[in-house]
Amino acid sequence: GGLTTIEITLRTPAALGAIEAIAHNRPEICVGAGTVLGPDNAKAAKEAGASFAVSPGATARLIDGCAGVGLPLLPGAASLSEIMLLLEAGFTAVKFFPAMAAGGPSFVKSMASPLPQVTVCPTGGITAASAPDWLSLPNVRCLGGSWVAPQGLIAEGDFAAIKKLAAQAASL
Repeated sequence: GGLTTIEITLRTPAALGAIEAIAHNRPEICVGAGTVLGPDNAKAAKEAGASFAVSPGATARLIDGCAGVGLPLLPGAASLSEIMLLLEAGFTAVKFFPAMAAGGPSFVKSMASPLPQVTVCPTGGITAASAPDWLSLPNVRCLGGSWVAPQGLIAEGDFAAIKKLAAQAASL
């Protein structure tokens, strides 16, 4: 559908296989592993062909595990203190999760002033309708949303509908 970067979350037994299939069969797509929770996940994702990792939070063990296998990490944070700790660890891009529950677009907009060096990728509660509001913020460069490939359409095998949703997302 035109998306060039995607995240496959490590929340199903099929996730690593999907990452491997995309990495080997669709080299034009940058595929990453999401819900990476520790070094074992990082190693498995890297071996499957993931180009990056995304986590819902961040720990020293996770950061070290990703660095140890050479897997770039987009660490998760939900507060200014967490983001400041990640800045101290050398990160200037963070996943803001759970985006809607943790304050929504108004929170992310307000953090741009005290933390202008931070780029945010919001995920969690983002919809096709709310995506443009998020993308209009100066500190948001990308976002994640499961609306692109909803569970129901995956279960039905309705890949034409998923491709259409992906095309709409890519056009944002």
